[in-house]
Amino acid sequence: MLCLLATAAQRRGFRQHVVSIGSRGRYADELESHGVGVTTLGVDSLLSAIGGLATLVGSLGRFSPTVIQGWMYHGNIFAALTHRLTPRTAPRALLWNLRASNMDEKRYGRLIRWNARLSSWPDIIIANSESGAAFHQAQGFRARRMVVIDNGIDSESFRPDLGERSAVRGELGVSPDVPVVIHVGRLDPMKDHETFLAAMAKVPSLTGLMVGSNTDRLSTPPNVRGLGLRRDMPRLYAAADIVVSTSVFGEGFSNAIAEGMSSGLVPIATDVGDARRIVADTGRIVAPADPSALAAAIAQECASPDELRAKGLRARARIVDEFSVAKFVEAFTRLYQSV
Repeated sequence: MLCLLATAAQRRGFRQHVVSIGSRGRYADELESHGVGVTTLGVDSLLSAIGGLATLVGSLGRFSPTVIQGWMYHGNIFAALTHRLTPRTAPRALLWNLRASNMDEKRYGRLIRWNARLSSWPDIIIANSESGAAFHQAQGFRARRMVVIDNGIDSESFRPDLGERSAVRGELGVSPDVPVVIHVGRLDPMKDHETFLAAMAKVPSLTGLMVGSNTDRLSTPPNVRGLGLRRDMPRLYAAADIVVSTSVFGEGFSNAIAEGMSSGLVPIATDVGDARRIVADTGRIVAPADPSALAAAIAQECASPDELRAKGLRARARIVDEFSVAKFVEAFTRLYQSV
């Protein structure tokens, strides 16, 4: 979403420069190809964080930003400190972004509390989900102003494609008539692959695909395969019929669910984050960590191939109408103009 926003804003005349706190990352080349500058701080420890912050403060005059925008928890802290420590020769706004909802206390509690302590500094805090805004307010965030801007999905890239559907199924050795259920997410406790695998074991006549870093290392039932990290997601979605999210916490606006819907897939998601609002009446919502409920929902959706296809097209229409890239960019554009 950051890459999409920065490149779109650059085209609209809002000059962009992205600072990566850690490594250069796989999006740097794409950003630079669109004229967006990229600075990498290489932070991997507290000591290097201090050095990275000093570097950023020292070089901010070269950028002369009118807006400093944090993106996720670490980015918010760096943005806030940079804003405070750098002298202002002209008006400048501080914006934060919250990209998650009910994060795991054990893993993220300390980081969330630090964000909460500094949360009165930003002029505006942007959440990508209603559930994310509510969760962080309950965690003590005291925003001067908080707004929700939904993620935007590129429905031209993520769309039904019968040619790719046939090609990918041929590559994977999947029969044209077998319903395919796709699960997209890195191997992380938040994504709860265990529930997906247990559910798929209960519907052996269907084929399951798991896509995301390290999913190829998981032990799977015979009807499921882990494909690991892939860069051809539009093709893989096109080969499937149902997109599943089994997240147990943390999801704000699930790109995986929305991209699958845009590709014409019926969504089945756990009731986490804004999944219920995104899916609406185009799919099913189940309780987290309940393999039996998930398996039943998958089986019920696959009972009628004609209805499955029709419902998938309704899911695509919902994304095109409600969660487009154009709406996402326009909302941020209006926000930038307002500050």
